[in-house]
Amino acid sequence: MAFQKENMKVEIISTKFIKPSSPTPNHLQNYKLSFFDQITDLDFLPVVLFYPPPTNNTSTYASYEEKIEQSLSKIITHVYPIAGRFIDEESISCQDQGVKFVKAKVNNKLNEFLEEVHKDVNLALICWPQEAWAADESNLFTLPIVIVQITEFACGGVGLSVSNVHTAMDAYSIFNIINEWSKVCRLDIPVEKIDFMTLNLAHVFPSRDLSQLLLPRIPLEYGMNEKFVAKKLYINEDSVSRLRERVKGLSFNPSRVEIITALLWRALIGASQKKHGYLRRSLMCVPVNFRTKLISLPHEVEKSFGNLVMDAPVKFVPGHGGNYQIPELHEFVKLIRDSVKETISSVDKSSPEDVVHAVANICNENFVSPEWGGNKEVDVYGCSSLCRFPIQEVDFGWGRPCLLHFGSRHAQYCWLYDAESGYGICVQVDLKEDNMHLFECDTDIKDFFEF
Repeated sequence: MAFQKENMKVEIISTKFIKPSSPTPNHLQNYKLSFFDQITDLDFLPVVLFYPPPTNNTSTYASYEEKIEQSLSKIITHVYPIAGRFIDEESISCQDQGVKFVKAKVNNKLNEFLEEVHKDVNLALICWPQEAWAADESNLFTLPIVIVQITEFACGGVGLSVSNVHTAMDAYSIFNIINEWSKVCRLDIPVEKIDFMTLNLAHVFPSRDLSQLLLPRIPLEYGMNEKFVAKKLYINEDSVSRLRERVKGLSFNPSRVEIITALLWRALIGASQKKHGYLRRSLMCVPVNFRTKLISLPHEVEKSFGNLVMDAPVKFVPGHGGNYQIPELHEFVKLIRDSVKETISSVDKSSPEDVVHAVANICNENFVSPEWGGNKEVDVYGCSSLCRFPIQEVDFGWGRPCLLHFGSRHAQYCWLYDAESGYGICVQVDLKEDNMHLFECDTDIKDFFEF
């Protein structure tokens, strides 16, 4: 029988809470958030990893079920805030409330499902935990900080979803947790030998009264009722080489990520021009992981748990009259490189106090200002690179993932990550539905990417 997505239903089999293998000591039961945690978007960040069924006698999820839960319990002992609950916007109660762990099943085969996902990426959302769908600013702090859902397909394939409250940790943190969890499960690493993250950010950057530092966010008129859709694009190394030829006049050697980000942004600006009839200002937000970028920071924060990332604002201003021709690709590459370097330079101060004020200034001048982030006449996008993150190596004992999928369908965003084949880069593009068609029709998008 052919796959019919309207007949696909997820059945919840069980729900439990996985607690740390050792109780959290009393003196650690009140975990303080850092300044960078405070300024992070209030959002749930889901990632879904799909694993094919075994092709021979290798282990299946069912045979690893107990080890999955036991290894997660070991991991929680070392990053205990993920099993806690928010007390308020500045602290987490770490009394071992537990990571929510959901088991589910569907009666479809994974290969048939994935064929449809390649046509309609939004289908992957059925493997998200239900709470992630309903999370917003009104209930975010009442939910478990991490929710795991394992969805087993009829053929033995598995969808593993891990969703976390962004306020508690960034992508670096959650991906390292998932990767370490898989190693502990696969290799049966004892709990006393697990040592992969530090919990010290609040000591370096304690929480602040944000009202004294940041301007209030300006609510935009759009967003809540608009439909967002996702598409998956793929660019191979030959196409990347062609793009390098196109920008060879630059005085520096750009990375693959810089070139692809520039190409995507240029296409988005062109799509907006077609939609509105004139060239609009645009703000591209490029996340920068400060752990290894700021030489002024203490060495121990390089492996810190939590949030130590901020968006570098990259601004495009059209020429006079609003109908100025869109600049060439190399100009966008240079704009991205220069803006990220400027952000790092302006934040890399001699003291944590100076870092905080530099970050606050960037936020006030760009993301919440009525001239830029708070202006409905400015198109705001984000582009995050997950290339070279350890997420591709996540093997619990039944192989590496065959497909990745990311959240969160609330903003116009591009996610770059290494292709599952190991050759080229995949891009998940989340856009408002009425913008997606214009973006897909862009000449460069059609020329360099496969859908």
